[in-house]
Amino acid sequence: MSTDTQQALWLQSKPGKLILGSRSIPKPGPGELLVKIKAAALNPVDWKIQHGVFSIDFPLPLVLGTDIAGDVQEVGEGVTNFLKGDRVFFQGLLDNNDSAGFQQYAIADAAMTAKIPAKLSYEDASTIPVALTIAYLEVFRTKFGGLQFTAPPEPSQRGQLAGTPVVVLGGSSSVGQYVIQLVKALGLSPIITTASLKHEEFLKSLGATHVVDRNTPTASLQEEIKKIASAPIKHVFDTISSQETQQFGHDLVVPGGQLAIVTQLKISMAADKTMLFAFGSRGVPENRELLKIMFSELTRLLEDDVIVPNRYEVLPGGLGGIEEGLQRLKNDQVSGKKLVARVNSA
Repeated sequence: MSTDTQQALWLQSKPGKLILGSRSIPKPGPGELLVKIKAAALNPVDWKIQHGVFSIDFPLPLVLGTDIAGDVQEVGEGVTNFLKGDRVFFQGLLDNNDSAGFQQYAIADAAMTAKIPAKLSYEDASTIPVALTIAYLEVFRTKFGGLQFTAPPEPSQRGQLAGTPVVVLGGSSSVGQYVIQLVKALGLSPIITTASLKHEEFLKSLGATHVVDRNTPTASLQEEIKKIASAPIKHVFDTISSQETQQFGHDLVVPGGQLAIVTQLKISMAADKTMLFAFGSRGVPENRELLKIMFSELTRLLEDDVIVPNRYEVLPGGLGGIEEGLQRLKNDQVSGKKLVARVNSA
């Protein structure tokens, strides 16, 4: 292979398999970095695009992958806070093959890139960008409980909101884990989450005060959550966002409260309840300023264990193992962890 080309996984048709091929290595422009990818994590959006069930249609051929960690290979004009060889992580773009993760090299926006703390691996870091971005936007982008929280979360904010319950539906999901950590950092309590009870100990280590079995019948589940909350529930994060979970969250939140979801709305919202939806992409203009804050503080938040990465499983075969991993995600065969492919591992 030419030194100017790289291996990449191409989606040529929808639905269709990802085909290993080649493409040119892009050059970083002003304010950008060229990153040699070491680890790329998989997301449900990848298989949904692959199988044509995602609501936004992207032009083909397409390179997927938006959770990326690696080494800075080249620094673009005007970038002063990164050097060649720095270990970094960032979110790729769904509509820009140069910034995608399922290949050997990708372009990063330096303003929305963070250095990997020494205590974390490339695989750890690759689990963070997309899911944390969604959680962060939903917590900080809009008024939450009538207050505009200051990002990033600081210890000085803790204690002000004790006694304000928050419910996280699907706490073991990637987004759910980060929501739990962010609302813990803000001092909300109790933090009640639904999940399989096999994840109870882990979710409590992240900050959940109560883990309720997600398989509990709906009426009993609602009654149990309300009993634990012992106060009106104004904040529900639905990190699963099926029609059933959206309806459950809608019915749980009180008038004047807010339901945050991670996919398009699938139910009818009451006029006295608010729906929050954050399309978790750094490519959305209204997200940029808040995400710049997040990435500028993210290394410190990780070093201080305010945020800890998702657990993960490494797929065998590097780029070649991604196709099978996406099929597992599609078949709902992954729980409580991210699937990660090692790239350029030699």
